[in-house]
Amino acid sequence: MYSFKNDYSEGAHPNILHKLMEANLSQQAGYGEDTYSQEAKALIKQQINKPEASVYFLSGGTQTNLIVIASLLRIHEAVISAKTGHIYANETGAIEATGHRVITVETADGKLRIADIAQVLKEYALRPHVVKPKMVYISNSTEIGTIYQKWELEELSAYCRSESLYLFMDGARLGHALTATNNDLTLADLSALTDAFYIGGTKNGALLGEAVVFNRPEIAPEFDYALKQRGALLAKGRLLGIQFLELFKDDLYFNLAAHANQMAQKIALALAEKGYATLTQSTTNQIFPILPNEVISSLSQKYEFYVWKPIDAGHSAVRLITSWATDESKVEEFISDLKRF
Repeated sequence: MYSFKNDYSEGAHPNILHKLMEANLSQQAGYGEDTYSQEAKALIKQQINKPEASVYFLSGGTQTNLIVIASLLRIHEAVISAKTGHIYANETGAIEATGHRVITVETADGKLRIADIAQVLKEYALRPHVVKPKMVYISNSTEIGTIYQKWELEELSAYCRSESLYLFMDGARLGHALTATNNDLTLADLSALTDAFYIGGTKNGALLGEAVVFNRPEIAPEFDYALKQRGALLAKGRLLGIQFLELFKDDLYFNLAAHANQMAQKIALALAEKGYATLTQSTTNQIFPILPNEVISSLSQKYEFYVWKPIDAGHSAVRLITSWATDESKVEEFISDLKRF
């Protein structure tokens, strides 16, 4: 069985493993004060062109979303998300468990727009009887593989600032968004247009780890307290710092994401040639073809993937995900098997 089920089936890029071994016996300060973490943070600040930004390393996406959102919101404040957003659909109520409501919006492509947010603000205007929307949560790429264009993010950013809303971007698959063929955003753009975002390592070559960037450090001056209180401040913070140091050397982070995208789009092209429709138009490493159920059953004998949702009695949408380490020969084998139907 070969897995197209997620982009974290493999361990870590060899450069990271080599550096972890090389640095293993080097004595370093704890809690992220080590030289590796400091150098990695400097590289990230250089990439985003914002030396005044604050950067923190955490171990995983759900942990990151929970701590960022809970630390920025006051007890009566809520976060707006697409219904497909990870904080609503896949985090076991983690945000709600902190006492903050997730207000969801139905979207066809996983992206939020000004009209969506404006409608929420209108519906939650009965002070003090309803929660106060204070944050807009978006993902890039989204949970269904789509990405934000620069003009879309510029519009969202301007609107959020006009309404005194935080704009927070989940970047679990940010590398895949930034290396998509139709992307026109840079890390520096994200730094200018959001209040906070994170750079996902877990799904792009790291063993684990996410790098949170506060573009306006004044909104989270005591985030280190929140990290410690939530159990996210690692004594051996070097383990995260070393990984991001390697990922941001020589464009490794972007090269790994680009490979994942290329493998997915190779499958997407073969699907299009066969005439199969897709649930969304994705240019990233997640694709959602709609296949006959008998084809899905046959492919499932050799490959692992999610059956996303039924479309009609005879067809279902599936999710195929490629990774930084996806073997191109396996992609070609999958395409060959697909063409037999």
